[in-house]
Amino acid sequence: MKKASLAGVMTTTVFYVLCGCIGYAAFGSDAPGNFLTGFGFYEPFWLIDFANVCIAVHLIGAYQVFTQPIFGFVESRSSQKWPENKFITAEHAVRIPLCGVLSVNLFRMVWRTVYVIITTIIAMIFPFFNDFLGLIGAASFYPLTVYFPIEMHIAQAKIPRFSFTWMWLKILSWTCMIVSLIAAAGSIQGLAHDVRRFQPFKTQ
Repeated sequence: MKKASLAGVMTTTVFYVLCGCIGYAAFGSDAPGNFLTGFGFYEPFWLIDFANVCIAVHLIGAYQVFTQPIFGFVESRSSQKWPENKFITAEHAVRIPLCGVLSVNLFRMVWRTVYVIITTIIAMIFPFFNDFLGLIGAASFYPLTVYFPIEMHIAQAKIPRFSFTWMWLKILSWTCMIVSLIAAAGSIQGLAHDVRRFQPFKTQ
């Protein structure tokens, strides 16, 4: 898990820093949120299509990672609250050719489908993808990627307070917190700017 987390965080950090630094160095504040299509041209088409496939694969995986805890929480709480309700608790065996028998729960199927439809409609109504993504990233980066792992490491390794290692870990934590606050402020400013010319179901 430690190796997977290190590889994932390092990979995303390298790509994000490269996009951010190179984009800002080249275009300043006018750098588009989408480097592939933000300049008004869509060629070569194969590159745009390949990028869109990569985005789809990435988002499908990320969506599953983030929504499975929500699905599990709602379904377990519903089963506990209404244990006699067959719509919520009953499992139906459905035989699928070449795949065997699949266990289907009607509540799970309906609730997850409705959830995906609602979140998709909300995303289409508010098409501030880059700024929302920046705000969510800023809000989740510091506590999940920096603060909790550092505090867990300090507790597990029993690093004494005010030691050399403790001080540098705290400096790293505080620095990342400041970066997250600045990123959140920039995203909020971008959202406030986009809201002024907001039109439902239209991309900016």
